[in-house]
Amino acid sequence: MEASPSLLCRSLQAFAVLQWVFSFLGLGSVCLVALLLALLGRAWVLVVLYLIWLYGDRSTPRAGGRRSAWVRNWAIWRHFRDYFPISLVKTAELNPSRNYLFGFHPHGVLVVGAFGNFCTEATGFSRLFPGLRPHLLMLPCWFQIPIFRDYIMTSGLVSSDKTSVSYLLSRPGGGQVAVLAVGGPLEALEAKPGALSLRIRNQKGFVKVALEHGASLVPVYSFGENDIFKLKTFAEDSWQHLCQVTFKKLMGFSPCIFWGRGLFLANSWGLLPFAVPITTVVGHPIPVPRCLSPTEEQVDHYHALYMRALEQLFEDHKESYGVPASTRLTFL
Repeated sequence: MEASPSLLCRSLQAFAVLQWVFSFLGLGSVCLVALLLALLGRAWVLVVLYLIWLYGDRSTPRAGGRRSAWVRNWAIWRHFRDYFPISLVKTAELNPSRNYLFGFHPHGVLVVGAFGNFCTEATGFSRLFPGLRPHLLMLPCWFQIPIFRDYIMTSGLVSSDKTSVSYLLSRPGGGQVAVLAVGGPLEALEAKPGALSLRIRNQKGFVKVALEHGASLVPVYSFGENDIFKLKTFAEDSWQHLCQVTFKKLMGFSPCIFWGRGLFLANSWGLLPFAVPITTVVGHPIPVPRCLSPTEEQVDHYHALYMRALEQLFEDHKESYGVPASTRLTFL
């Protein structure tokens, strides 16, 4: 019996999401194993040539990456978008002659909204913001994995170290957007459904680099980001949490225990995210003057402006996306 169109669509959407989850949880290991097997086999010459080229290309993740319009427009990303679904909301015009630093909140478990909106064209970023090129910042350690690093760069992912951010924000002519999940790996450890706490009070490095290059700051809030996975959290004084924090200091990211639904049964355990709408709202830009050596007072001033703008963005849109009027953000 032939599957109905709706069942076929849902199957395609589930496949699109599962392949993406696998890409970030297992593809790097597969690439390393494949490279090792090729090195031990008859293709060793190709591997050696690739590694020589890789050495010469080592700075690319910190120099704007190597994005591909073809990859960003793959049909699979539209199925990925429709699974949740994911949508992008524009609240203000952004001048393409300027460079921008988007602060993305909350981090969530796998920053799904950031990927769907800024690493693909499925939600129409280029149509909504003509002349702008988004680059999602990712931990530098992922760009040390051969082959995998070349694949993730095609979507617009680049290294999150300061050299990379400075490269983007210093581009003459403007049009560059660096997208940073400000809360980082530690915020991911708190990304349980309904969580509305953001780690931002002590996160001031992004403001400083924006001042150094005169790049406008833009708050971005992604409603539903924390609701697509369930998460096992640990008390801050527990040995499990200590292990997570220590791992983060050593490796740059924190392992966490999360789960979603199964592939065939909605109430079963699995790694398929829950189909919860994700709406990413891009706020108004905050003009930032260029200061080659910003003072602590200047950083604090623009950091405070940014937090107020982020809170106002949340307040203005929360009821439209299912958050009770009485709910407030918590800044940690």
